[in-house]
Amino acid sequence: MRDVARLAGVSHQTVSRVLNDHPNVRPETRDRVLAAMRALNYRRNSAARTLVTRRSRTLGLVAFETTLFGPASTLYGIEQAARAAGYFVSVASIRALDRESVLEAIDRLCEQSVEGIVAIAPKNTVVTALSQAPAGLAVVGVGGGGESVPTVCIDNATGAALATRHLLALGHATVHHIAGPADWPEARDRVDGWREALYAVAAPVPAPRLGDWSARSGYEQGRLLATDPSVTAVFCGNDQIALGALRALHEAGRRVPEDVSVVGFDDVPESGYFLPPLTTVRQDFAELGRRSLDLLIEQLNGGSRTNRRVSLTPTFVARTSSGPPSA
Repeated sequence: MRDVARLAGVSHQTVSRVLNDHPNVRPETRDRVLAAMRALNYRRNSAARTLVTRRSRTLGLVAFETTLFGPASTLYGIEQAARAAGYFVSVASIRALDRESVLEAIDRLCEQSVEGIVAIAPKNTVVTALSQAPAGLAVVGVGGGGESVPTVCIDNATGAALATRHLLALGHATVHHIAGPADWPEARDRVDGWREALYAVAAPVPAPRLGDWSARSGYEQGRLLATDPSVTAVFCGNDQIALGALRALHEAGRRVPEDVSVVGFDDVPESGYFLPPLTTVRQDFAELGRRSLDLLIEQLNGGSRTNRRVSLTPTFVARTSSGPPSA
C-alpha cells in the first residue's frame, strides 16, 4: 500500500480509503490510485485483512450441478448481488440434494472462514440440512420450503394461478397441467396454484401429468394430450416442458393457439423465440439474489438467525401461444 501511495503521490490513508470505497475521495484521486495499483499489480492481502478485521468478507454458496434454467439463474443472481455488496463468493457444488451432501458442503465452506451461507434449496432436504448448520452461522435457503431457516422464494402458487386464470379468461372450459417432479416443492406449489384457480370457478380439474422439467417429458405428455380433442389449454410447469409440448402438438396437427393454447413458467431468454412465442410466467432472479443477500446480511448485522420467509410475486408475460378456443 505504501508503494501504491508513493507512486500515486497520495498518503497511505488515501489508498486505504480507495480500497474501502470511502466516499470522501475525489474522482481524479481515486483514478490515480487505481492506476498505480494496476501498474504495481497490487492485490489486497485478504488473509491479513481477515486477521485485522476478523471478517473474511466471503460468503459461501451451496449449489448443485444442473443445467436447469431456474437454479442456474438463481446462482448467477446471488453471485452478482454478493459481489455488488463487496463480498467474495465461494461456491460448493454438490451432485445429490441429500442431507449428507449439503452438510459436507457446509463444512467445506466453514473451513474457508465464510461469514454466512446461501443454499439453493429446491428440495426440503436442503433446508433440513441448513437447519443443522452451526448455530452461530448465518444461513439462507433460496427456493425451498420449510420454516426452520430464513428463506427467499418465488410465490409459485400465485404464478401458476396467474397462468391458469389467463387461460380461463380466454374462454377455455378447463386447463390441463404438465407438472414438474413431485419431490420438488416448487412443482407442488405450481400444481396447487393451478388447481385452486380451477376450483375458484368450478371448472373441471383434470389429473396433473408429471414431468421432470425437461423438454422430453413435455413432449411425451404432450403427445398424450394431443390425442384428446377436448384439450384446448395446457399450463406447463416450466418453459422447457412447454417447448416439448409445442413440438408434440405440432406433430399431431394441433395448431397453437388456434386448437390448443400453451403457457409456460420461467420466461427463459429463448421463450420469446419459440414458435409461436411462448406466453409464460416470469421470475425475477436478480431480485431473488438481492433479497437473499439482504436476509443474510440482516443476520450478520444482528448477530442471530431469524426464521423470516420472503416471497416474491412473479409477473405474467402474454405472447401468442395462448388465445381463445376455436369455435
